[in-house]
Amino acid sequence: MKTFRNREPLKLYLRIILASAVTLLVGAVGFYFTLPAINPRSEGFWGALFVLCVIWGAAYAFFSAVNAPMVMNKKKSKGFFSENGMKWVIVAAVIPIAVMLIGSAISSTFFHAEAYSNIIEVKEAVFEEDMPETDTVTNIALMDSESATIIGNRTLGALSDVVSQFEAGYSYSQINYGGAPVKVTNLEYVDFFKWINNRGSGIPGYIKVDPVNSGAEYIKFREPMKYVESAYFGDDLMRKLRFLYPTKIFDEVTFELDENGDPYYIVSCMNPRISLFGAMDVNEVIIFDPVDGTSEIYGVSETPSWVDNVFTGTLASQKYDWYGMLKNGFWNSVIGNKDCKVTTDDFGYIILGDDVWYFTGVTSISSDESNIGFIISNARTGEYKFYPVIGAEEYSAMSAAEGEVQEKGYVASFPSLINVSGEATYIMVLKDSGGIVKLCALVNVENYSIVATGANQTEAKEEYLKLLKRNGVVEEIPETPTTEETKKVSITVTEVREMTLDGTTVLYITDENGVMYKQKISADESIVLIRVGDKIDVVYTDTEIEKIKQAMSWSYTEG
Repeated sequence: MKTFRNREPLKLYLRIILASAVTLLVGAVGFYFTLPAINPRSEGFWGALFVLCVIWGAAYAFFSAVNAPMVMNKKKSKGFFSENGMKWVIVAAVIPIAVMLIGSAISSTFFHAEAYSNIIEVKEAVFEEDMPETDTVTNIALMDSESATIIGNRTLGALSDVVSQFEAGYSYSQINYGGAPVKVTNLEYVDFFKWINNRGSGIPGYIKVDPVNSGAEYIKFREPMKYVESAYFGDDLMRKLRFLYPTKIFDEVTFELDENGDPYYIVSCMNPRISLFGAMDVNEVIIFDPVDGTSEIYGVSETPSWVDNVFTGTLASQKYDWYGMLKNGFWNSVIGNKDCKVTTDDFGYIILGDDVWYFTGVTSISSDESNIGFIISNARTGEYKFYPVIGAEEYSAMSAAEGEVQEKGYVASFPSLINVSGEATYIMVLKDSGGIVKLCALVNVENYSIVATGANQTEAKEEYLKLLKRNGVVEEIPETPTTEETKKVSITVTEVREMTLDGTTVLYITDENGVMYKQKISADESIVLIRVGDKIDVVYTDTEIEKIKQAMSWSYTEG
């Protein structure tokens, strides 16, 4: 008996040491592959801790069971989970579970409705001032990510030297590049063996999609990327980031280009703003260089202006919903719903100034088919603006556009908002079953029965203006300014021809030098009076075809 008492404490310490060693080994392997944030304000941290506690308790129970035949009085073992071991398993598991449950409860909107509603400030703005009318919309990504993916894959498929080893990235980032909206994605390795074969040379380039004009091109980097999501082991992007910043709670990781066209990953870091887990919001931004693995971290307000994506559209909508639903208290959001409003369940993009902004409608919680306004949110700074424009919500407008060409079976993209003759107007594209953009559509926000479609923006807008006049919304069709340089020339008419395509009649006039000028007859019916031999003045703009000019107006000099 004396000998046993001297040996028993050593066996207890040994069981603890062995269980801890097993837990550390399993935890290290698990951390390498699952990469949780080592941060007590992350629910994932407590979930991982729960698993480790269970592993430790199970290991301790196992070693207790192995030791059981040697206990005092040589009592019979109770199996893998001895009574003493089971107690430790339960104790070890209860603590992190309790923290998660209690932490979530005390961080909820039930206790902090006012704090949630004050997360953001929303300024009311004037739609016509912030979004002046333009001739052609060049600041809105009319193409959605699905169509961008299709066009990007086709572009990559034409490149035999890279398509066998690489594939387009998993998602397209919306950025402002060179003053215009573009969608970009870097190439990724196809599989593990392609990574092995190409690891030394890295990722060679990226795909850039023009979402306004439905074009795409592959562009090579000046230096290849080493760290990407499809790489393995130490080259894996998320593993590299986690080892550099073990305590940061990562949100979105976005591929972007700086002003010189060099690649970077923009990593948004989250932190709860209420209690332990509540109101997760971006508080820091990591700018990571995937070429050499270096990085810098900034506060949100210090983020360089070339960065576009700090806040996601989903987070921007979530924060506005807190603002719109909870400002009159939790119970009002559940029962009374007085003055409660929420965003629609999708968003679009607009380029304003040097920044990308999210656009989404705002509707009363009790409304089904109408908006009471819309918001835009700055993807870099998190600024919000509200425009009190009452009318159809986005999905009603999408259905109206689809119904206009229902025989074709086209599907509308999520729209954005533009100003046409002072009228708030939804603009969107219509896609075929293959995701290819076929038409552009304009739908009046206030009266979504006013729908116009066209092969491009110009045609759709011309038809839309006619409908506005026909429905008494505007008295006259205004002359919209053009950003292209206009020129004037005196010519002698040598040939006149008409051509009708898709129901639109265009007059083509050739001068003595063989230069052709074209204009739709619907734009100025008097041009049908022009005859061969007439001498006229033509105001025109250049087109992509050298020998054909786009006429803006005509006037007789002789004839």
